[in-house]
Amino acid sequence: MKQEQRHADARFTTMVDLYRIPADFPGVQGCKRIADPLKKVEYLESQFEKEVNDRRLIPYIQLHEFESLLFSDPDAFLSAFPQSDAEIEELRRIRNVFPSPEHIDDGNETAPSKRICNVWPGYAKTSYGVTVAKAIGLSKMRAECTHFNRWVETLSQLSTR
Repeated sequence: MKQEQRHADARFTTMVDLYRIPADFPGVQGCKRIADPLKKVEYLESQFEKEVNDRRLIPYIQLHEFESLLFSDPDAFLSAFPQSDAEIEELRRIRNVFPSPEHIDDGNETAPSKRICNVWPGYAKTSYGVTVAKAIGLSKMRAECTHFNRWVETLSQLSTR
């Protein structure tokens, strides 16, 4: 390991999707009884932090997957799918059913990415997802997604320490 990576000021983080998290991930068995998805990821992050046992780790588990962040602003899908008013309205309807984009559930057919693919079968995370995320912007995602915001805030504060 390089010297700067061992330095006490070095930090490392994760961005792991809760959706399909491995069964052997620290805390998975214990979190099955936790219904609230935000509390579930906080528990998993704490268990992962204990397992790694390195104060430089800033664990983050994305609730439920990257696409949940895209539900922060369904209108931003117009940047990737112009003239899609009916499809945008369907995404708005989905978003409005949940308290936040982070609560959009993680079932095999109801995960955020599956919901988007049901609206646009050609949706691809690596191209359209990036375009939509850029159109939404970090500020809007942070405003809509409290768990994501806490992680970004933690990372932002590192430069002031």
